[in-house]
Amino acid sequence: MLTNNTILIVDDEIGIRELLSEILRDEGYRVALAENAEQARLWRNQSRPDLVLLDIWMPDTDGITLLKEWASNGMLTMPVIMMSGHGTIDTAVEATRIGAFGYLEKPIPLQKLLGTVSKALRGGQSKQQSTLSLANLGKGTLITDLRKRLEQVVNLKTPLLLMGEPGSGIEICARFMQRPNTPWVEPETLTSLAESPLDLLELARDGVLFLKDIGELSKLGQKGLLLMLSKLDKYNVRLVCATSQPLAELTAQGAYHSKLYEILSSLSIGVPALRAHREDIPDLANQILLRFVESGEARPTLQFSTAALNSLRNYDWPGNLTQLTGVVHSLVLTTSGDEISAEAVQQAMVFPESASVSVTPEIPLDLSLREARDLFEKTYFERLIDQENGNMTRVAERAGLERTHLYRKIKLLGIKLRGN
Repeated sequence: MLTNNTILIVDDEIGIRELLSEILRDEGYRVALAENAEQARLWRNQSRPDLVLLDIWMPDTDGITLLKEWASNGMLTMPVIMMSGHGTIDTAVEATRIGAFGYLEKPIPLQKLLGTVSKALRGGQSKQQSTLSLANLGKGTLITDLRKRLEQVVNLKTPLLLMGEPGSGIEICARFMQRPNTPWVEPETLTSLAESPLDLLELARDGVLFLKDIGELSKLGQKGLLLMLSKLDKYNVRLVCATSQPLAELTAQGAYHSKLYEILSSLSIGVPALRAHREDIPDLANQILLRFVESGEARPTLQFSTAALNSLRNYDWPGNLTQLTGVVHSLVLTTSGDEISAEAVQQAMVFPESASVSVTPEIPLDLSLREARDLFEKTYFERLIDQENGNMTRVAERAGLERTHLYRKIKLLGIKLRGN
């Protein structure tokens, strides 16, 4: 018997339920059955299946609507495979963008079923702790407007520039551009743009190529990106770029290629910082906590107090969603009771609200915006490194940055680490 491989089959046709159940049980899977969306809701509220096979067309609530419900309330923490006897490609695309793992058309060939189920279950563990999806990024006005703008451009071939602070959810927005069963290429570094940009296009052929931190590209990297932009149609690649740098300012200073900026800025969307839609923070924190509960890292009884959620809501989150996830994880690991208090939240912050400590140095007003920002960041990271006694893993977590990005920042700012 396979362990931790419980599959929930949701279909209003008894013949389909019984057939799929028999096949999967013969393969060693544990199977639960629901004949409609209401039964599926009840099952999901009580437990987390490792996989859901969800019919699209059902009499009470259709599968797409149920998928949206799970996504919006943070319960889409398991892979879901949609099924339909008369689906369309548009329906499959919509389901995938909401968060479905895949799509199967009835009648489902046996090997196709077993192959898709196996692949989905292999990726199921990472699904539990994956980043939030666009569907549950927030319900406030700013995020609602962001979703509408992304939906308007999702079918275009024009390169998309996403602008926002690190950790604000830019990758979530970029993922929304991917069509089902197509490549997703996200290089760890951008050195290949200077050396072999067309190799990246070949890897991403017929899919999405996502480039982070393009504001930090070298001159050679910028030329490589320009070449890449001229070849997108040939490779049928949708290019999505991200930056936290002010490209207009860099271009005006001569540090960024004007033609490159002109092309990229023709379709740009800003992703709001977490503090700009702080009304969503309590719900986001609860969703992140739920993920740690379902991954086994947090007790099922653990919850935030109202004061703790208010404290999270009132914090400015310089590291945005990445930092929020790190703080919730820290609280999960350090809370001994069943309730996370406001005091515990404040202790987990970079600078506790009660301390009223400012990290802003005296910044001369004759500096450019970029120079002033560098001065602030240098002070910020120096104090953070000092607080954590040089523990860079903890510094990265509290700043809401990946370690590679953190080390690059420190090098650019000229910060000397202990022992160096």
